[in-house]
Amino acid sequence: MAELKETDAAQLHQEDVDIKRGDGGDASSASERPAEQTSEAAADDDIKPPITTSERHISIQMNLEGLEALVDLNGAGRKSCPLCPEEKFKACYSHKLRRHLQNLHWKVYVEFEGQRMCICHLPCRNLKPSLSGDQVSGRHVAHYHCVVCSVTIARKTDMISHLKRHVNKGETEASYSGSADVPFEEPAPLGQAYEIMKELGTNVQLLPNYSTPQKSDTYFNRKMKTNRQLVFCSLAVLAEERNPLECLDAFGATGIMGLQWARHLRNAVKVTITDISDTCIKMIKENCELNHIRVDGGPRGPRGPDGAGNDVKAAPIATVEVAKMDANVIMHLRPFDYIHLDPFGTAVNYLDAAFRNVRNLGIISVTSTDTGSLYAKSPNVTLRHYGCQIVRTEYYKELAARMVVASVARAAARCNKGIEVLLAVALEHFVLVVVRVLRGPTQADESAKKLRKLVHCQWCEERVFLKLGNMVDDTLPCNCHGSLPGKTTVQLGPLWCGPLFNTGFLRRMLSAAVQHNMDDIQPLVKTLICESECTTLKSLVHGPSALTNQVECGVVIKTLQSGDETGAVDPSGKRKTGDESGNVVKKLKSDAPLEHPPFYYSIHRHSIRGMNMPKLNKFLQYLTEAGFRVSRTHFDPTGVRTDATLSQFKSILTKYSVPTYTQAGATQTPSVSMEQTA
Repeated sequence: MAELKETDAAQLHQEDVDIKRGDGGDASSASERPAEQTSEAAADDDIKPPITTSERHISIQMNLEGLEALVDLNGAGRKSCPLCPEEKFKACYSHKLRRHLQNLHWKVYVEFEGQRMCICHLPCRNLKPSLSGDQVSGRHVAHYHCVVCSVTIARKTDMISHLKRHVNKGETEASYSGSADVPFEEPAPLGQAYEIMKELGTNVQLLPNYSTPQKSDTYFNRKMKTNRQLVFCSLAVLAEERNPLECLDAFGATGIMGLQWARHLRNAVKVTITDISDTCIKMIKENCELNHIRVDGGPRGPRGPDGAGNDVKAAPIATVEVAKMDANVIMHLRPFDYIHLDPFGTAVNYLDAAFRNVRNLGIISVTSTDTGSLYAKSPNVTLRHYGCQIVRTEYYKELAARMVVASVARAAARCNKGIEVLLAVALEHFVLVVVRVLRGPTQADESAKKLRKLVHCQWCEERVFLKLGNMVDDTLPCNCHGSLPGKTTVQLGPLWCGPLFNTGFLRRMLSAAVQHNMDDIQPLVKTLICESECTTLKSLVHGPSALTNQVECGVVIKTLQSGDETGAVDPSGKRKTGDESGNVVKKLKSDAPLEHPPFYYSIHRHSIRGMNMPKLNKFLQYLTEAGFRVSRTHFDPTGVRTDATLSQFKSILTKYSVPTYTQAGATQTPSVSMEQTA
């Protein structure tokens, strides 16, 4: 019996030379250890030895011959696969085993620096338990062994991303082979690998499932690049007014937004990134190291540098504070000059805390991604979150933006603060609102007066904000309620009836976008400037005198940078007195330009059947010649923002539309005359 056990142990050792030995292997090898080993090393069998070339896993080979050499294929009899358990692949003859090694294990290898990692089916991984608590073998058994760090990863694409991370960090096999006394820490939870992404000069690490928020805490959306750049430009404009700024990225996730602020604005901002997830905090700190940004872990002041055990690295370009804290808690505890809220879904749950401690003349930017409730797809959710009654209209995107601003204004009024809307953008995936905070009950009352009901005709889609004391049917200029049976009008809202843009602030955002080479959002910002002034882009670009006048009368916030008023804003962040704040607001009111008309009309929605309508740019010219203010809108590519009523809009559209049958009738006329002469 003893001789049989020794032969079995020798055969197993020849088939699988693995660094992780079983219980039987440990018992057989313990008797053969040399006497020079100390008793302390003999007792510590569970520590993983250093990874050397001779001790790599048997699934890592240089060529196919090395994989086939694991089994004596020239011998007679049945042989087992060295990379599959007996219950998965039974012992077979040499020709069948050779085809199995080539088609299953070698065909799907991952190559790295001449080493080929074949797929392994041995029970090297810890299986996930089933619902009953038992570990069930399945598709999770197949895996790859990393040639650098020996971690096991299930998918081929994840292994490729894992190897790229080693290359980006400059890690080699020698980095792990010399630290046998330090247990290896996997770079990502559950064997997942990172992916490096670069945006606006900032590198971030992403998990393979970063685009699925239900499966990953570190959610990242590539389609929100426009949103991140708009927020960055608004912060850059505020950084020109006061320095330094205390800004907060309340929902860090990967931390890319806060890292972009710190990387490009440097000492002008003091960035704080918070998140409630431990995984996100860990990834944010790793991303800071990836971008040479020092992490300030203290709640208030800077922390002393950690010099112990670190290699000589380049000096950090900036410093950020990373805190594991709920967004509502940190906004209640600390004051900030700039706060950005970008939760998953609606942001109404965080508005009260945001206005609690924001400094006077500070900025709050709110990104809402619950487009289902904002765009009237779920009216019951809209009523529950925003307290508004809405229906689907042709101007539903601007309706969503005004609804978000109304929620922001109500939250500010509860804290005795008013708002000035600087920017409101509604695109396919999000609604972004940027407001400036004005302290005082007078400003809160002024903002509350701009919350009104909207009267909307469901037949012709004419709309007008309801004034106090007027009947609903007498408010609309259309005559649909008198010519059609039943009720045709509905009340929507309450909504924000004030302006959605600040021309001067948008112009300074455009300058910031040009300065930081943000070419993607420059056309959008130019469209917003034209929309705020209700003018065409042609007159904005080709009119030098008009451009100078617009800059002088349109820059509402820029008046705070003049020599007389810069001293009114305390750089330390202290709140201003009521008289000083009131004087600033009076100055803003006196310099404010003419407000743009609310809402817009879609030229396709009101086109006449059987008529070819003019081109959009030509139609804008016709409206301008008729004496109306007109511009295009970013909410709808076919929309026209004008102060003309719907009836005037339709009359001009009908006047310059051409019937579709005129050309056909003209071609048929000669044939008819020929038939009559014959």
